[in-house]
Amino acid sequence: MNSAANPTDNLSRIPAAGAIKVAEMFSGPGGIGIALNRTRSDKHHFEHVWATDYDADTMRTYKANVLKGTDVPFFLSDVRDLDIDSLPAADGFLYGFPCNDFSLVGESKGLDGHFGGLFSYGVRYINRVNPLFFLAENVSGLSSANEGKAFETILASLNNAGQFGYNITAHLYKFEDYGVPQARHRYILVGLRGDLGLEFKVPKPSGVIKTCAEALKDIPSTAPNQEPTRQSSTVVRRLSYIQPGENIWQAEDRLPPELRLNVKGARLSQIYRKLDPNKPAYTVTGSGGGGTHIYHWSENRALTNRERARLQTFPDDFVFLGSKESVRKQIGMAVPCDGAQLILEALLKTIEGQVYEYVSPSVGFFEAKSKDFPKF
Repeated sequence: MNSAANPTDNLSRIPAAGAIKVAEMFSGPGGIGIALNRTRSDKHHFEHVWATDYDADTMRTYKANVLKGTDVPFFLSDVRDLDIDSLPAADGFLYGFPCNDFSLVGESKGLDGHFGGLFSYGVRYINRVNPLFFLAENVSGLSSANEGKAFETILASLNNAGQFGYNITAHLYKFEDYGVPQARHRYILVGLRGDLGLEFKVPKPSGVIKTCAEALKDIPSTAPNQEPTRQSSTVVRRLSYIQPGENIWQAEDRLPPELRLNVKGARLSQIYRKLDPNKPAYTVTGSGGGGTHIYHWSENRALTNRERARLQTFPDDFVFLGSKESVRKQIGMAVPCDGAQLILEALLKTIEGQVYEYVSPSVGFFEAKSKDFPKF
């Protein structure tokens, strides 16, 4: 579907076969983008029509890995400075709007925060283009922001977006239940345009649990972003007292006085926390200071960026560009490739009318233009 001055005059329909054109806002480094490239059937495949993000290193990474060999435009811009009305139209719209103000780590400001209202720019695009579907992603802390009002506002805005509204299936995905080697919980809202009469079903978890030890096996020494991490002698000594699966607070009685942390406020559970090799990793984040790196279970060191990327299920030939700190942030902000792919595969099956195993959504299903939303 081509860009038009008024796309509602020529609403896109599901093509009988071929490419389904997709736009991606707040793209990140390419977790969803790689999954989109992989997802196809005998009839259809997805193709990007544009993507955007505000971070220059993220753009370089995305273009080098997701858009390589194509002339698909990438708009490097703060979304608040984008001309939404000039963006090319698409059949589908993907956006993981910024989670900073919805995260459970730190103070949650929700819609009142600097980033909280950025979801509305995606709604503006949907209102103009009326895509066949959208997929929106955010952190589990979304449901508690603004005493639940943020999530209700976002649901209502998306449910009523566009000419026909959207049938929305909202679910908290626990990606470790789908074989991702990381306990990562994210709300995914899949919306299908109201006039299509379709309902997305949450794909049934695979039941396969992949441990972090399995995920980090046999990384080639030549793999990109595998530069070793460096710790001070104090940190190495501190880590030596911490057992697999423990954080520093659980090891406090064993630590010599000079290695203890003098923290009087909240004791975050991920501080100097080692992985348990027999379980999926805890959540990979974009931060890394103050003992919040992810730490190896048997080696007294933080993980390399390639190891972190393995936990996010990026392939080893995916090259992150930028400084080590920038790469760490990109990896932590991404959606796991394998997790995104299983959802996109289910979406494609829904569009094609294929049957697959599913479970009930944790939040619910909301028909287009609904007025009945849960209280969080």
